[in-house]
Amino acid sequence: MAEKRYLMRHRRRFALRFGENEATRLGFTEDISTEGMFIRTTNTYAPGTLLKVTITLPEDQSISFTGKVMWAKRVPPQMARLVKKAGFGLKIESFIEGEELYRHACEKSLTPA
Repeated sequence: MAEKRYLMRHRRRFALRFGENEATRLGFTEDISTEGMFIRTTNTYAPGTLLKVTITLPEDQSISFTGKVMWAKRVPPQMARLVKKAGFGLKIESFIEGEELYRHACEKSLTPA
């Protein structure tokens, strides 16, 4: 049975980079929670894949962590703007840096997704 999330997600858009060995692919968060997020992108990975993610915030602050792909929806690049959930759900496994910044961004997000 698939793992399900139980935390409220909040709409937040952050630019980020992600990848298996290096965070080189570009994406954007669409919604976040303290345990995970949805990443909008046309570059998806299979569920179970571990990724490195780096979010760059204003004032050169960054958040880095590893996460596990929980589900993915791949669509052709020309359809990405038309499809509601083009990308993948990611569960945060462990923070490398910026955990407090990330938790603050989640608390600051008052509008549920």
